[in-house]
Amino acid sequence: MIKTPQEILKDIFGFDSFRGQQKEIIDHAIAGGDALVLMPTGGGKSLCYQIPALCREGVGVVISPLIALMRDQVEALNQLGVRARVLNSSLTVNEARAVEQQLKQGELDLVYVSPEKLLTDSFLNQLSQCQLSLFAIDEAHCVSQWGHDFRPEYLKLSVLKKHFTHVPKLALTATADGPTRNDIIERLQLQEGRLFVSGFDRPNIKYAIVAKDNAKDKLLKFIEDHHVGDSGIIYCMSRARVESTAKWLRQEGFKALHYHAGLDKKQRQENQDQFLKDEGIIMVATIAFGMGIDKPDVRFVAHLDLPKSLESYYQETGRAGRDGLKSNAWLAYGLEDVAKISNFIEISNAGEDQKRVERQKLDALLGYCETTRCRRQVLLEYFDEKLADPCGYCDTCLEPMKCFDGTVATQKALSCVYRTGERFGASYIIDVLLGNESERITQFGHDKITTYAIGKEYSKNLWRSIFRQLVARRLLLVDIEGHGGYRLGENCRAIFQGEETVLLREEVFSSKSSRTKNKSPKQRKVATLLDSIKDESLFQELRDHRLELARLQKVPPFVIFHDTTLVEMAQTRPRTNADFSQLSGVGKAKLERYSDSFLKIINKID
Repeated sequence: MIKTPQEILKDIFGFDSFRGQQKEIIDHAIAGGDALVLMPTGGGKSLCYQIPALCREGVGVVISPLIALMRDQVEALNQLGVRARVLNSSLTVNEARAVEQQLKQGELDLVYVSPEKLLTDSFLNQLSQCQLSLFAIDEAHCVSQWGHDFRPEYLKLSVLKKHFTHVPKLALTATADGPTRNDIIERLQLQEGRLFVSGFDRPNIKYAIVAKDNAKDKLLKFIEDHHVGDSGIIYCMSRARVESTAKWLRQEGFKALHYHAGLDKKQRQENQDQFLKDEGIIMVATIAFGMGIDKPDVRFVAHLDLPKSLESYYQETGRAGRDGLKSNAWLAYGLEDVAKISNFIEISNAGEDQKRVERQKLDALLGYCETTRCRRQVLLEYFDEKLADPCGYCDTCLEPMKCFDGTVATQKALSCVYRTGERFGASYIIDVLLGNESERITQFGHDKITTYAIGKEYSKNLWRSIFRQLVARRLLLVDIEGHGGYRLGENCRAIFQGEETVLLREEVFSSKSSRTKNKSPKQRKVATLLDSIKDESLFQELRDHRLELARLQKVPPFVIFHDTTLVEMAQTRPRTNADFSQLSGVGKAKLERYSDSFLKIINKID
């Protein structure tokens, strides 16, 4: 007997009520409708196709770009008693045949496949002989050339409309601006479907950006002050920086691994598995790592280099706090990042239209980094969402940035760029402004120009901050053909003529970031993250028991219970099976499998 969506939500997934637009999306899919679903990471996108697949006759086919994502989601579904399998290159020939046989015999509720597997003629023919409940295209932004993670194989998914006209199709993503949404709809032929856009806000994430001077010291202080013993991800632009940062963190006493495309496949898999299945590990990685990582208890995401766009930043920081508990997004950025990303754009094989879009996206990212407004408001506005009041939780809200009249400083900076020939980068221009003596300055005769030594009222660090802000406002442009030198923007005339006032951020700098030495990574302060836990020791016992069970089953701990469920256990201390069944995330399968052992721990407490 087929159950209602509400019954499945409670009996299988262990939740009492739907969130946001989930119920409307699920009803639409059950009725056979197509849709593009935009929902923030951690907002419950998976339920939007899993529940309709369980309500409708047949098997649901989920198309996913990453093996790790498929595996984690299938393991979590199996824990719930759902008949789900993966079908991708990680399986042996015999394993793949066994899954295909189950699919043929109608023994599966959901099958997760890679786009490469789906698009083979043999598999399309096999699907045509099966009863299908729906298609779910996960990480749908991969289909768009305007998206931050375009994947050519996704373009061919338009065949689904041709071969399976009457099977509902749901495209789902956490990140897509206007052009990307339109591209997804066109390429997947979803014009007759509905568009569901949930809020992009992740209120549990605190956003903070710092200047890149002494970045490693600042990162270490950030981790030691807020995230000792937590799982986190640190993104770097280059493979060499990834490896050196991971080595440095290990020397500082942290459990740190590294991940990038240059590692052999076996090493990447081992490091990723360890990150997923152990607790308190920091993964240092390039952007090759992360999409589809389903680990809900990542407590922080840090960037030691600038991401390439606000979409990338939102997607990457969204890997923190998927369980809804307080988490941090921390970024260090400097002028060198701007030159590197600008260079990537210009030397790419993309057409001029796409390069223009990428430049606009970089401008938006720089504006976000240099804003004095609430950071959350600026981020949400990029995705066409308004937040009426400042959030009160990001760095610019908690410590409002002071501004100063930087009109004269701007005039000096722009004039110096002009008088040195619009061919040098920030470091050289600042040396001229400060009147520093160097063989290079003398060689070019720039110790004789009128802007030499006219900027001594500001420190080198403050001048670097000023130049970052001028680049963000496009008063200065990075000249890629001139090897990263600056040229004047088109809107400088009014400033030179004194017709426009320029307000700039006044940053406070220190030579070194103070930090506490020799703090053991084992000293985890759970209460600072999980504010409402009165008995931290009970939470830790429950957490240790979950890890023990996970290791026995060779699955990540979060597929057994999320931290949020353990927090609720520690808060409410259920004493009976009936009490345990009321916990969020406890359906019938998990009640039968786990209640006795967890209740035994709780009932030891007087």
